[in-house]
Amino acid sequence: MQMTDTVRKILANYEGENPGVKGNLARMLMTGKLAGTGKMIILPVDQGFEHGPARSFAKNPLGYDPHYHYQLAIDAGLNAYAAPLGMIEAGADSFAGQIPTILKCNSANSLMSDTAGKNQAVTATVQDALRLGCAAIGFTIYPGSDMALDMFEEISQMRAEAASVGIPTVIWSYPRGEAITKDGETAIDIAAYAAQIAALLGAHVIKIKLSTDHLENKDAKKVYQDQGIDISTQAKRVEHCMQAAFGGRRIVVFSGGAAKGSDAVYEDARAIRDGGGNGSIIGRNSFQRSREDALAMLGKLVDIYLGKD
Repeated sequence: MQMTDTVRKILANYEGENPGVKGNLARMLMTGKLAGTGKMIILPVDQGFEHGPARSFAKNPLGYDPHYHYQLAIDAGLNAYAAPLGMIEAGADSFAGQIPTILKCNSANSLMSDTAGKNQAVTATVQDALRLGCAAIGFTIYPGSDMALDMFEEISQMRAEAASVGIPTVIWSYPRGEAITKDGETAIDIAAYAAQIAALLGAHVIKIKLSTDHLENKDAKKVYQDQGIDISTQAKRVEHCMQAAFGGRRIVVFSGGAAKGSDAVYEDARAIRDGGGNGSIIGRNSFQRSREDALAMLGKLVDIYLGKD
C-alpha cells in the first residue's frame, strides 16, 4: 500500500499516537475509491438496534441480512463498514480483510421510556474488536444529556484501552437530552461544541450531524454575533465545525440522518466537501434504497468528493 502525502499529513496530526493506531487510520483512509484522498465514506448499520428491524430494513428487505451490508460497502468502494457486535460477527469470517470494520461498542433502543434518560448501553469490548480484526471501535456520546458525564468516562477508559493495542476510536457525538431543545440538537453552536468535546475526549475520527443556522445557547449566540462568525451556508457551518475539531487536525465525518431524496444527499456532500469536511457516514440513505440505486448514489458521492461533480 503506497501511502499518499495527503494521508501522511493527516496522520502527522495525531502526534500522541502509536504506530498501531496510525496504521489502522491509514487502513481506512487508503481503502476504497477515495483511497489516499483524505476523504471517507463509511456505511453505518446500527439502526436495527436504534430504531428496530422493520423501521430500518422493510424498505429494502435484503438489509435484514448482515452480509448484504458488507457486500454493499465493498462493491461501492467505501472506506469502512460500522455496526454493532452481532452484525460484525455475522460476516466477519466471510468478509475478513475485504473492508475495514468499525465495531460500534454501545447502543440505545427506541423501546425505552422518555423518562429513562438519554444514554446507551455498552454492548461490545476492545477485545471483541481485536478478535474480529476491526480497524476501529465506535462509541456514541450524548452532550446535553444528564447521563453525559457517565458516557464521557466510559469512552475515556475504552479509548485508552483501544489505543494501547493499536485501535483508533470513532466517536458519534450527538447532542440530545434534558439540557437542549429539539432544534438545539442540530444548532450550529451545539454541533461545534459536540465536535470539540469529541476531540477533547481523544477521538481519532469524529462523527457529527450537519447543522442548521440556529443558535441554541444564549451566551454562545452573543459571541457568534459579536465576532461575526459566518454560519449562513451549510459549507460555512461545516468549516466552523472543522475549526472546533482542533482547527481541522481531526478527521470529521458527517451523518446522513433520516432518509431523504438523492438531490438532498448530494447537496449535503458538496457542502461537506466545500467546507473542508472529511466525508460522509451514510446509512439509511443508502441501504434503504435498492442495491442498484444505492450503488449509483454512493458512486456519485465518490465523484463529488473527488471534485468531479
